[in-house]
Amino acid sequence: MTSTTHRHTTGPGGPRAATLAFTTPSGRRRVAPVRLGPESRRDPLLPQLVRNGLLDDEGQQCVQVRLTTADAANPGARELLDTEAGTALSLYRALDDTEYGGLFPRIIGYDLDAAEPFLLYAAPRGAAAARTHVMSATDQRGLTRDLLLALYVLDRQGLVPCGVSPSTVLWDGASAQLWGLEGVARTGRPRRPWGRSPYCSPEQRRGEGLTDPRDAVWSAAQVLYQLVTGRPGHADRAPADLDEHRMLARTLRDAFAPRAADRPTPAELLDLLAPGAARRVALATSAAEPPGRREDGADGFEQALRLKRQAPTAPSGPEPGAAGEDDGGVLCPYCLETIRLDLTALYVTDNKMQYRPLDPTGIGNPLRRQDVMRGAVQKCTADPDFPEHYIPVPYLTYGRPLTVAMVGQSSTGKSHLLTQMIAAITDGGLEPFGLKWQSVNPEQHARFVREWVQPLRNGRVLDHTPGVGLDGFARFVESLLITDAHGRVRPVAFFDLGGEDLVRTDSALRFLLGIDALVFVVDPALALPLPHLDHARERLGVEVNRDGDLAFGTVLDRLPKKGPYLDVAAAMVLGKADLLRFQPPVDRWLDRPPATALDPALMREESRDVHRLLHRHAGQAWLRPFDAIRRCTLHVASATGGQEDHGRYPAGAGPRRVLEPLLSLLAMHGLIDVPGGAGTFALGETPAFEAVPVEDARGGERT
Repeated sequence: MTSTTHRHTTGPGGPRAATLAFTTPSGRRRVAPVRLGPESRRDPLLPQLVRNGLLDDEGQQCVQVRLTTADAANPGARELLDTEAGTALSLYRALDDTEYGGLFPRIIGYDLDAAEPFLLYAAPRGAAAARTHVMSATDQRGLTRDLLLALYVLDRQGLVPCGVSPSTVLWDGASAQLWGLEGVARTGRPRRPWGRSPYCSPEQRRGEGLTDPRDAVWSAAQVLYQLVTGRPGHADRAPADLDEHRMLARTLRDAFAPRAADRPTPAELLDLLAPGAARRVALATSAAEPPGRREDGADGFEQALRLKRQAPTAPSGPEPGAAGEDDGGVLCPYCLETIRLDLTALYVTDNKMQYRPLDPTGIGNPLRRQDVMRGAVQKCTADPDFPEHYIPVPYLTYGRPLTVAMVGQSSTGKSHLLTQMIAAITDGGLEPFGLKWQSVNPEQHARFVREWVQPLRNGRVLDHTPGVGLDGFARFVESLLITDAHGRVRPVAFFDLGGEDLVRTDSALRFLLGIDALVFVVDPALALPLPHLDHARERLGVEVNRDGDLAFGTVLDRLPKKGPYLDVAAAMVLGKADLLRFQPPVDRWLDRPPATALDPALMREESRDVHRLLHRHAGQAWLRPFDAIRRCTLHVASATGGQEDHGRYPAGAGPRRVLEPLLSLLAMHGLIDVPGGAGTFALGETPAFEAVPVEDARGGERT
């Protein structure tokens, strides 16, 4: 998949001719000949390399920022380049047609999934302020104005530049340009140590608290102090000689406060220096503010939730005779027939991994008996025509399992997502929510980790696997014992559904009657006709499908319906979200740290954003699960963090937000306690104006 092809046409030491294939900020693919000069490390402490270039098709001067193949294998280095690209693209969208675009590097293109990922910028303006010993008073005023403008523009986007220093501030004698975009952080995220003293604020240097726009105010003040005096300021407080420099003292005195809360905001400083400037910036950039920073008004998502809250609820409980009815029987995860514990049909494996019969009545020690039974299996004979198979005993002894099924076409990445979801559980991802896990069968779990989790974590693309049962419709993947905060234990079984292969058989219907939770996986390459996904579609050999995922419709059509909505719990996941990691609103959610508590309001906010994205670009067919199912949340997730290259993920498979969909399903089933209770988790509480009857014109009441 490597998209950079070098064809050397000059001698040693001269420019190198190459052909670059990259994505432009508009999402189009561009291939251009380029001549590249010698490269150097942009910052001795950072992995990025930088070199000047000339795009020969347009004669455009540019700068390439890239990682070597070795550095690209480091997830941390790729994260820095991703941060820089995401910031540059966000600023391009917000400022391209405004007078403020020149405050930042202008991105020309990027390819971050190549073996040597890179960014292309237009040539920078000016030289680093670090090369200036002392700046004139006239230049000081211009640089201060532009630097504060840059901070305020970033603040409007919910971003904070954490790497502002004399090395990242460029000055050409008339205007400034702020680089160092790899050090940008989102407002409100936990601070991490970044930058150099004294330019990073005391809180940022220590990695304390949450990122604040006023962190950058400290940095700007320190840069300006050095340019006025020719020496660095104090790392923890205002310079002792600040009063000797009238302009600094009048404008930036409070910017040197040790605590962010005591410093002025970028907007306050900007208006102090140039009254009315903040308002002009706000007017010029208001259309590009990120989701959550402005109110878009009522939309289809809120209307859909209102209708779901007002609809009558269906009677609870399984269908009479359905799989999983509370009569001691559970659904066999392989043949999908009902099975009960039979102490005369138990087996354990010997040292040759062969099954041998087990008679538990001969084990007198209760602790040893419990341990042996945990590793035992029962031979299932419910369907004599089905190939021989065995069920772990704990699966049969803790009541009806909670069945979770992944739904989607074979190319959607369901297997990778499910594997990373289970891996996140075994890594302790459920512990912050009061849940504990245990393998249903240690031997089977060890095999799953060995054959699925470890290869994926090592960067190998998982093979497509054939289904087991129902001609490939339902494949049992793994089961775990989950203990909730109240000590209740429940088996949770995970299935992979190839819904497009579902045949209308009694076995299939019986399986769907017993399903408790569904995860519908949306492949953005199939759903979203965005231009920057064209290259991925070409590589994967797929096309946009405006009619939705066939698997979704097939499964939804077979599910039992007792009212206006299906009452199975569901989550829709916009998978492979790394393809959209720079696309609003995906960028806002994908880089969030893993959740440690469930906030229903935040979950609905993510659902709203994903709903809007799909509704706008994919169409209603792709939202059919949300429209058909009463309790359904929407999420973004990436199982791998990047795209494959010759059967491997160059930087390893770095999952992002893979556990959140399952957390939502567990909350809807009451395994995780949430404010408002499981009943309102996905729907929200009924607002007062919905619950109060309203008189109609004839004097009657309507609701």
